[in-house]
Amino acid sequence: MREHCLVNPGQTVRLADWDANDTCGVASKAEAEKELKRLNKELARLQELLYAEDKHRLLIVLQAMGTGGKDGVIKQVMRGVNPQGCLVHNFKVPTPEELAHDFLWRINQRVPPRRYITIFNRSHYEDVLVVRVHNLVPESVWRPRYEQMNQFEKLLGETETTILKFYLHITKDEQKRRLEARRDTPHKQWKFSLGDVKERAYWDDYMRAYEEALTQCSTPWAPWYIIPANKKWFRDLSVARIIVETLERLDMRYPEPEPGIEQAVVPD
Repeated sequence: MREHCLVNPGQTVRLADWDANDTCGVASKAEAEKELKRLNKELARLQELLYAEDKHRLLIVLQAMGTGGKDGVIKQVMRGVNPQGCLVHNFKVPTPEELAHDFLWRINQRVPPRRYITIFNRSHYEDVLVVRVHNLVPESVWRPRYEQMNQFEKLLGETETTILKFYLHITKDEQKRRLEARRDTPHKQWKFSLGDVKERAYWDDYMRAYEEALTQCSTPWAPWYIIPANKKWFRDLSVARIIVETLERLDMRYPEPEPGIEQAVVPD
């Protein structure tokens, strides 16, 4: 599954070639949910190991169109993870202070400290997505950002930060269905955004912007994964598998205990 979803460095991405309904051979929702429960437990174990070893850090970047499932992934995949070792940041419209600095300034303040998992619910990639689609800055400003982000991520990778970037790929028809479900379900109406409806007019522009970001910025040190996300159960399973496999590859170890603890007497 990992290789199936991976954007190889140098690969040109055409999102129309990626099937948002793909399940990579997973037969059913029930099968996926059973495996996800196992992966939740394994991720909780690996997170404890990550925290105890105090050497690595993990940055997870989630990007998607509205209703693509970023919140759902955080809720379902990170279930059981100790919140003391997990941080979530959501990057909205920059504040005046943030606009007074370079576009990566606010991002750099939120990268994971050692031993933490940090999740970006949207990220620095907004500066080559919404900024590009809505012409918020000229192309001469946003185009160099691909290489600037690559170098920023390379620096993180050279300082023990493992980076995983997930684009949750849904179709325009599936987004329409999800927006209508939010609109028509009382306990989900709070999530309905008229902004998401307006952004649908720019769907093709966003697809082109995502294609270039995925093409330009999938690197050996910070790969992009395109996750088929029309089926939520497969989306969650795919992300969980990749995170667990990545942490397992770090070959982490618990630190050695303090000398002499075998003879320590715990007083009554």
